[in-house]
Amino acid sequence: MGQKVNPTGLRVGINKNWTSRWFVGKRLKENLLEDYNIRKVVKRRSYYAGLSKIEIERKGNKMTLNLYVARPGVMIGKKGSEIEKLKKLVSSMTSYDVTINVREVDKPEADAQLIAENVALQIEKRVPYRRILKKVMRLAEKAGACGVKIKCSGKLDGAEMTRSEWRQEGRVPLQTFKANIDYGFAEALTTAGVIGVKAWIFKEE
Repeated sequence: MGQKVNPTGLRVGINKNWTSRWFVGKRLKENLLEDYNIRKVVKRRSYYAGLSKIEIERKGNKMTLNLYVARPGVMIGKKGSEIEKLKKLVSSMTSYDVTINVREVDKPEADAQLIAENVALQIEKRVPYRRILKKVMRLAEKAGACGVKIKCSGKLDGAEMTRSEWRQEGRVPLQTFKANIDYGFAEALTTAGVIGVKAWIFKEE
């Protein structure tokens, strides 16, 4: 069996931070489930705004959500209407006093999660995956990535048997702890079945 480790989890405490930051005594189980449900709802509502990362912080009875998005205008909406709706929705799911901060992703072309979602979205539109990978990798390198690796798994091009194909440009040192590796995963729902897309971006050491 393959001994695979999530690149983000492996580097927590070295050059990555926790995406949920809080401490509780006996409410651990409830808070974990609450975090999971909030992430699921926020992701579903903000998918087309290019949501890269959700950070949840709790202090006392206050909860802060930091949303990193590629298109903040879409996320906020006209005069903040969309963000207000989202705030009401999240508040209805928790007893905490909710604050939402929207932050722009500096270089969306070099963000692993956004790259994986972009590839998945184009696969759903039946664009040949090899062409997508070539284009996405070129854009990532232009945006300053030191290395890019993308892997697609499933019934590629509507084939009967599932297979995995991957492409790599530059260096992606997955076993170097101090290497800043950004990791993203997305799924493309096609008529043949689900295609999984993984992206690794090596930013710098």
